[in-house]
Amino acid sequence: MIISLQHRSIMFPAASLLTTLLLALSIAASPVEIRDSPITLPIARRLNTSGGTINILQHDQSRAAALKNVGESTLNRRAGSIAVTNDAVGYIAAVGVGSPATTYYLIVDTGSSNTWVGAGTAYVKTSTSVDTGEAVAVSYGSGSFSGTEYTDTVTLGSGLTITKQSIGVAATSTGFTGVDGIIGIGPLDLTEGTLTNEPSTTIPTVTDNLYSQGIISEIVVGISFEPTTTETDTNGELTFGGTDATKYTGAIAYTPLTTTYPASYYWGINESITYGATTILAETAGIVDTGTTLILIATNAFTKYESATGATLDRTTGLLRITTAQYDALENLNFNIGSNTYALTPNAQIWPRTLNTYLGGSASYIYLVVNSIGTPSGEGLDFINGYTFLERFYSVFDTTNSQVGFATTTYTDATT
Repeated sequence: MIISLQHRSIMFPAASLLTTLLLALSIAASPVEIRDSPITLPIARRLNTSGGTINILQHDQSRAAALKNVGESTLNRRAGSIAVTNDAVGYIAAVGVGSPATTYYLIVDTGSSNTWVGAGTAYVKTSTSVDTGEAVAVSYGSGSFSGTEYTDTVTLGSGLTITKQSIGVAATSTGFTGVDGIIGIGPLDLTEGTLTNEPSTTIPTVTDNLYSQGIISEIVVGISFEPTTTETDTNGELTFGGTDATKYTGAIAYTPLTTTYPASYYWGINESITYGATTILAETAGIVDTGTTLILIATNAFTKYESATGATLDRTTGLLRITTAQYDALENLNFNIGSNTYALTPNAQIWPRTLNTYLGGSASYIYLVVNSIGTPSGEGLDFINGYTFLERFYSVFDTTNSQVGFATTTYTDATT
């Protein structure tokens, strides 16, 4: 069975725009690939302007620092030793918990693996709610929560249920204004250390339980985004259990997960980056992450990119800014992964101008989506390919075969 979740870009509270949930069932033979995607659940891309303009760079760099911190100690991870900022951009799914189900609006996150509720809407206990008595806590950089673990029924759409799914119920949370929590679809090992009294125990994720309960045949998640410049465009789809061949062109090329720490804790891969023909980042380890908006690269690579493009730092947004003439002279930014090169065109390297004011920027300026991760290369997590990379390439997160895949789409070279 394939489960596909659609994304929609919005600027306002998710609850006001997430509407009818469409659900049908489909069985796909191996290999798990489909030409039509009958199982859909709307997911909304939300720019969180509740606190005024959005500081995307601060959010992304805080998250990067927290991601790097994950392996240092499970105690530090629980304690939230990294400064937090409010969540800036999220991809929100309407998820039912309990029986009868209460709907919670949860951020879909490939960079974490716990699922939890209670940041906004309070957890409602039903006949399927079981208090495990375990304390649970996670820090994200963009926020944190602590509370109690329950197991409960999780509903994706109408009638598709996962039973006895671990759910964190937040007693306290920070940085999650306007949403109810997170549905984590990262690697299983990221849950280790999140149960306070059982630091060596891992918690099966939603994806793990979809597989173990026979709902999907492979532990695979496919993600499709489309570039968007408006507030309410349907701009993507998330598929559990396989890939949707209608969302990409050509073949998916896979690369093994990196063994380099700490990128190996996540959906980590090895890649090098060239600007035109000039190498700005030699092959190193980093991650692919839906929870990061920008493309972050090591400081030494960022300095080379800034120099090569002629960009200047915009003090208001923290982003690089270029002139129209400099945009006309931009070269492709090439991500060399395995034996394949994925080129970000000049248009793919800029933030949509129609959304500039939400960052506190000028509508007439041209801002680049590439920025510094905050540390030099050689630290084991030297880049993050965030949403602005993923909107140009179909991506596959394959636990079963320990690999990540990419393919071009009809939007890879889009100019609007």
